[in-house]
Amino acid sequence: MRKTRVALTLLVAGMATGSLVAPWTKPVVADDDKKITLRDDCDPTDPGWNATGGCALEQGDVNFAEFNGELMSPLSLSVIGHQAWRIDPSYRKVEADDTLQVRNAGGRTHTFTEVHDFGGGRVPPLNMGLIEAPECKTATNIPAGTSMQVSGLSVGNHRFQCCIHPWMRAIVKVKAEMEEDH
Repeated sequence: MRKTRVALTLLVAGMATGSLVAPWTKPVVADDDKKITLRDDCDPTDPGWNATGGCALEQGDVNFAEFNGELMSPLSLSVIGHQAWRIDPSYRKVEADDTLQVRNAGGRTHTFTEVHDFGGGRVPPLNMGLIEAPECKTATNIPAGTSMQVSGLSVGNHRFQCCIHPWMRAIVKVKAEMEEDH
């Protein structure tokens, strides 16, 4: 009983001071992966997708009506978009000489376009008040199931978005080689 009381006292003291690291936790290892995935979850059985290029997924759960229903929020002044349409991860750190592998694992066409400022895309109905980012005029499509590489990025933060689904956004932070994280 005394050991339990001592352990409980140490636990409470550690929590109160913020110095407690639970013995069952492991240190978090930095993610040094150089991959980015473009995702969506379109339902290939829904004929609603056919008028806009179809859905190449084998399985998906978002029908066209649900997708459209999630574009706007009454609490927002701009586009929200369906959260199944996303870039994973939305923040990636790499070194200056790294090459990013960008893969479209969704069933719809996407882009991974570097933009000066996040903005709208080239599909006006999906912009919901956003002004098209100028870089979207010449964005390269990445069809479902295909990949591309991004390299030669300078040190600093780089903004990328899908120019079709403009809520799909990511920041790639490029660090000088061997630069310490702070």
